[in-house]
Amino acid sequence: MPVNNEVKVLLIEDDPMVREVNKEFIESVEDFRVVEVASNGEEGLLLIKELNPDLVILDIFMPKKDGIKTLQEIRKQKLEVDVIVVSAAKESETIKMMLQNGAVDYIMKPFKLHRIQQALEKYQNYRISLTRSETVSQEQLDLLLYSGQAKKTEEAYLPKGLNEFTLNEITANIQAQDGPRSAEEVAGAIGIARVTARRYLDYLEKSGVIRLDVQYGGVGRPVNRYVYNKGKS
Repeated sequence: MPVNNEVKVLLIEDDPMVREVNKEFIESVEDFRVVEVASNGEEGLLLIKELNPDLVILDIFMPKKDGIKTLQEIRKQKLEVDVIVVSAAKESETIKMMLQNGAVDYIMKPFKLHRIQQALEKYQNYRISLTRSETVSQEQLDLLLYSGQAKKTEEAYLPKGLNEFTLNEITANIQAQDGPRSAEEVAGAIGIARVTARRYLDYLEKSGVIRLDVQYGGVGRPVNRYVYNKGKS
């Protein structure tokens, strides 16, 4: 069964210019779509109930109902939506309060495009992993919780568009197989697009983690399949 990776986003931000810029940033990330915008927390709460978004991008300094009260109300009403805070607020108590109320990330304005891309990709990994199966291993959970931390490792310098969590999932999938796997088979197992899987597989092959096993059929083009390189430590 195909996995629907689209993330519906509600953007709650009072500044029209910032709202438009943030919307463009969010929708520049694959599978993320802003379904509606709100200029304050009161509007935002109504839209959450009406549209049932997956994710709210929430500002703090807003009229009528600020981001702190809005997030508290989301939790009080037990609305099933995740929240990423994007705000100029730098006070430690404010940040602590937002995190205590369940914000999955906190981004300070002004921010660079790559920072919000990183937050959204990490959120997408978290969302897919926790909906794919009823249980997760400690290793999978550690990857979800700590993959955003800077590490002085090879993975910290991945090509643009690749992230460590998905790379590890694909590596584990190939390693667990008895025989070679095609990009289409890997994509189906992980729940990503075939073209995305191909980019990760190409990177892993160049890194020596996997090797290419070209299989020729009777008719048509040969099929590129990939197998774990056991000689790679």
